[in-house]
Amino acid sequence: MAEVIVALDVPNGAAALALVDRLPGVRWVKVGSVVMTREGPELVRELVGRSIRVFLDLKWHDIPSTVAEAVAGARELGVAMATVHTAGGAAMMAAGAAAGGKDLALVGVTVLTSHDAASYGRAVGRSDVDLGEEVVRLAGEVSRAGLAGVVCSPREVARVRARLGPGALIVVPGIRRRSDAAGDQVRVATAAEAAGAGATHLVVGRPVVQAADPAAAFREFLEEAQCAAS
Repeated sequence: MAEVIVALDVPNGAAALALVDRLPGVRWVKVGSVVMTREGPELVRELVGRSIRVFLDLKWHDIPSTVAEAVAGARELGVAMATVHTAGGAAMMAAGAAAGGKDLALVGVTVLTSHDAASYGRAVGRSDVDLGEEVVRLAGEVSRAGLAGVVCSPREVARVRARLGPGALIVVPGIRRRSDAAGDQVRVATAAEAAGAGATHLVVGRPVVQAADPAAAFREFLEEAQCAAS
């Protein structure tokens, strides 16, 4: 069964906690750059104090010592999982993994779900990019650096699972129901498709956050993720 992580993509801490209060049984939430910038560590402490596991998605990409210090700070806050960009390189990822230790699972962001092959190629100055091959290549770098796993789009999950084996975490944003708009994410799939391919964590934002009944939407994703694993 894949865990469902609700992305607290809301304007402020009050809205984040109000959303959590409307989601009975929520186990994981994502704290991203918008709400973290506005609210800071106190929001993380409040969530951890409620026995909710926090996925801190700040996608660090810096020199190894700076990333290590940031990861250590997140670990001290009680963060359960956090992200670095794989583009930061092996030394940066290894330093972050060491700082996370056994308490914080560090995962490497491969190719953002907002990219298609053309936009990613322009970003990295390459032509004829195969995104699937690129994600698998970066997953290999993550494994060699000692990270707990990767973040990838639903479309690459099966290939990443084959590359990393059964123990790695595979965190998947871009999760939608078939009736949901893709928004600014290009490479999307359903919870059942991603979980069935081997994802361990499914990140769901707007389909829950913007729902008229967030609790009902959250239950739909939970049920779909559970059924895919049965």
